Order: sequence, then structure tokens, then C-alpha cells
Amino acid sequence: MMLTDQALNWIEGEGQLLFWSGFLAFVRVGAVLALLPAFGEQTLPARFRLGAALGLTLVVAPSVANPVQTTPIAILAEAAVGLLLGAGFRLFVVALQTAGAMAAQATSLSQLFAGAGAEPLPAISNLLTMAALALAFAVGLHLRAAEALIMSYDLVPQGSLPAAADAATWGLAQVRQSFALAFALASPFVIGGLLYNIALGAINRAMPALMVAFIGAPALTLGGLALLAVSAPVMMQLWLAAWQTWLTDPFAIPR
Repeated sequence: MMLTDQALNWIEGEGQLLFWSGFLAFVRVGAVLALLPAFGEQTLPARFRLGAALGLTLVVAPSVANPVQTTPIAILAEAAVGLLLGAGFRLFVVALQTAGAMAAQATSLSQLFAGAGAEPLPAISNLLTMAALALAFAVGLHLRAAEALIMSYDLVPQGSLPAAADAATWGLAQVRQSFALAFALASPFVIGGLLYNIALGAINRAMPALMVAFIGAPALTLGGLALLAVSAPVMMQLWLAAWQTWLTDPFAIPR
């Protein structure tokens, strides 16, 4: 009887607090997984994503140092922190998609298999994204996500909202870094396309009677595919290095 009373007292006191603290951890984890590459894709079944969120919550919840009571403000705060962290992960995929779109536009491949995925993307963007997700899983995407979530509780305790000015500064820095990375990855295609079109214009100027468009378009496509075959491994190495550097301190503001 005494053990039953102790169990009931624990459930009504500390046990209830731990349960609702786990629920708040689930809110933060679920918000991250909604944007996390691979786990947050719309093509995945909802039950798979829910199971992944519950499993990751079991890993992250014990790291909460000071659990708090569940309130509407705490739920909104946890969701906001999770979405910010998930956006940081997602922006690295957006950088690859942007780089792929720039490369495809520069090489006349922008419409090939454009609707193959959940979002209309050029073939180069789909190829780079799939390769990046494979690399991310190879280096432990789920482990890195769990580490980032655990680190987030040191910076923003459970139930607390991040400072608006700090969140805005961090978010703008992440977007700037994403576009800088996209331009760096797509620069061989942009430079190659520019030089090719300059040379094509010079040939057309020298021989106006020659239909350079019929000759130049297939050559541009072939050159773009050859450049992709050569540069794709280097692009993936640069992307992975940038992503791993960000993972060492995901909450730092890049310069």
C-alpha cells in the first residue's frame, strides 16, 4: 500500500512534470524534423516522420536540465526554437538547389525532369540534393541533429523564447551564407556559360550566315553535362565541408 501511494504521489508530482517536459521536447524535435533534410520531405509517410520524431525525443528529452510546466507560451517558444534550428539545416539543401538551378539555367538544362520530385526542380538540383542527402546520412545526419538539439537547450532553455534581435541576426546570417555557398558551387557553370556565349557571339559576328544556334545549343548541353561530371564530386566535398563546419557551432553567426 505504501509503495502504491509513493507511486501515485510521484505520478502526480515529478512524473507529471517529466511527462509534460517530454511533450515540450517533442514539440521542439517535431519542429526541427519538419524542416530537417530527408526526414522532413513531403514524400515520406506521415507515420514515418511521427515515429522518427518520437524516437528522437527519447534521445533529446533526458538532456533537459530544467523541465518546465506546459503552457501555451512554452509550446509556442519550443516550436519557434525548433523551426529556427530546422531552417538552419534546410538552408544547406536550399543552397544546393539554388546552385543546381543556376547551373541548369547556364547550361540549358533547366527544364529536364523539372517535375520529378515533390517540388519542381531542375535535374541538376535533384541530382545534387540526392547526393547531399546520401552524404549527410553517411556522416550521421540523425546524430548531428540530436547533438544540435541538445546544444540548443544550453542556449535557449526549455520554455524560453530566443531574443528577437539575436534570432533575426542569426537568421539573416544563415540566409546570406546559403546564397554565398550557392553562388560558389555554381560559379564554374556560370563562368563557363558566360565564356561560351561570348565565344558564340564572336563566331556569329564573324560568320552571320552560319546558324550558330543549331550548333551551339547541343554543344552547350554536352559541355554542361561534362562539366557536371567533373565538378560534382568537388561540389559535394565543398558542401559537406561547409555543412560540417556549421555543425560544430550551429548557433554562431557566420562572418
